[in-house]
Amino acid sequence: MADINLNNKLNKSDDQELFLKSTELLYFAYRDFIAWPDDILQTYGFGRAHHRVLFFVSQNPSMTVAELLKILSITKQSLSRVLSALIDKGYIVQEIGEKDRRQRLLNLTDKGKELLAQVSEHQKEQMLKALKVSGSDAVDGFWKVLTALINDDDRAEILELVFKNK
Repeated sequence: MADINLNNKLNKSDDQELFLKSTELLYFAYRDFIAWPDDILQTYGFGRAHHRVLFFVSQNPSMTVAELLKILSITKQSLSRVLSALIDKGYIVQEIGEKDRRQRLLNLTDKGKELLAQVSEHQKEQMLKALKVSGSDAVDGFWKVLTALINDDDRAEILELVFKNK
């Protein structure tokens, strides 16, 4: 990691500069964080939407299509296209709910778990390296910034979803 003292690079009292530099760093970080998965997914004929579906179904086994729609905040039509491709190619299974037969419960197949592991391998290494190099105080601050970026109306529900097993 570049050994840069960011405190000396920014006039934090200048809101415009704070916004622009923070946004610019966020875009560059996202670009580099998503590049590896993009390349792998492209070889399967998939894109970022497919990655997000695989990720959230993995994090929430037996979730309903309605729950996935809410998490992704996309249209039914968009989800249908992506989900159909993942189901048709054997990465996700859609099962009928036992309690409510109208529900369609989503789960990754072994093939889906393997693809997600392959796609996430580099991201995991990249994220863990960055978090460890930055130290626990920086990680706490990073999580606070990410949490504050979540829409106020959704924040509590999203945090409950993210930390449901803690």
